[in-house]
Amino acid sequence: MPAPGELIFAAPRRAKPPRHLADLDPAERRAVVAELGEKAFRASQLSRHYFVRLVDDPDEWTDVPRALRRPLAEALMPRLMTAVRHLECDGGTTRKTLWRLFDGALVESVLMRYPDRVTMCVSSQAGCGMNCPFCATGQAGLTRNLSTAEIVEQVVAGARALARGEIPGGPGRVSNVVFMGMGEPLANYKAVLGAIRRLTDPTPEGLGISQRSITVSTVGLVPAIRKLADEGLNVTLAVSLHAPDDELRDELVPVNTRWKVAEVLDAAWYYAEQTKRRVSIEYALIRDINDQAWRADLLGRLLKGRLAHVNLIPLNPTPGSKWTASRPQDEREFVRRLEAHGVPVTVRDTRGREIDGACGQLAAANT
Repeated sequence: MPAPGELIFAAPRRAKPPRHLADLDPAERRAVVAELGEKAFRASQLSRHYFVRLVDDPDEWTDVPRALRRPLAEALMPRLMTAVRHLECDGGTTRKTLWRLFDGALVESVLMRYPDRVTMCVSSQAGCGMNCPFCATGQAGLTRNLSTAEIVEQVVAGARALARGEIPGGPGRVSNVVFMGMGEPLANYKAVLGAIRRLTDPTPEGLGISQRSITVSTVGLVPAIRKLADEGLNVTLAVSLHAPDDELRDELVPVNTRWKVAEVLDAAWYYAEQTKRRVSIEYALIRDINDQAWRADLLGRLLKGRLAHVNLIPLNPTPGSKWTASRPQDEREFVRRLEAHGVPVTVRDTRGREIDGACGQLAAANT
């Protein structure tokens, strides 16, 4: 049965991506191998090559008989995406990649290397159906949902780049994943949940990333937030609020016409109660739109005493947009007002401005 977000925000019907090992749990992988007349341990071999060795060329599967490599690759490890373009900044430690999927759809991922961690920002949909007017992806509309494997492959591709020394700083591993790229993750609930499982399953069946290092963002699909709260996961929930009052949020985040601020926050507090994880409240500061001191006070009153943290995001403007980042003094005052209410707050590092950093900008420029 479709998840709540999928029932309400169904993607256009298109051809399905090819089946891939990352779409399947270990038992399903063994079943596919058995259908090919091979022993079950071949599934574990392929999982190790994909998730641990990060090998994407079957000719490098030296522990698999040569005659089996191509049939197994076609059945379980087809090519899912092709890099169209890489853009880099921060001395090469931030890399944005535009990917072309099997059907020509375009998505983006971003690798960000810091001294103590490597974060991958991944897309969960090609485009987005939430129609937020200040977001480049929202302006493009929704093309389709990504499969579990298409989401996972973005992270594996980042892991390969690190392992091959393509990112300055020497070999490394992806330690954090944020579902903050193109799309509304909870509108593609089943595939996103599957991706979380693959990313956090212990090696060699998955990438072995800690659940606590995964963040799932949403504009506030209330039924799906509550469903995620009951999954028994330890991932962080990030709610893209952007306004504390319904009048403005109806304009900035159109789904607010269905679930109001109070309902979204009630679902967030339910998530915090069930998981004991602090909820991140994402708030893009937009000049003269949502950055007034009184809105900071209203937000502070809504969040005071809750298991929540505010992540203020200086808006990365898109070309030709009327929306732009707040003045530095207004940003500082917003922070001060929140802190006066006892609400923890940080201002997000604005990496990627010089490489079309806002989600959807690079895809839009290549269509």
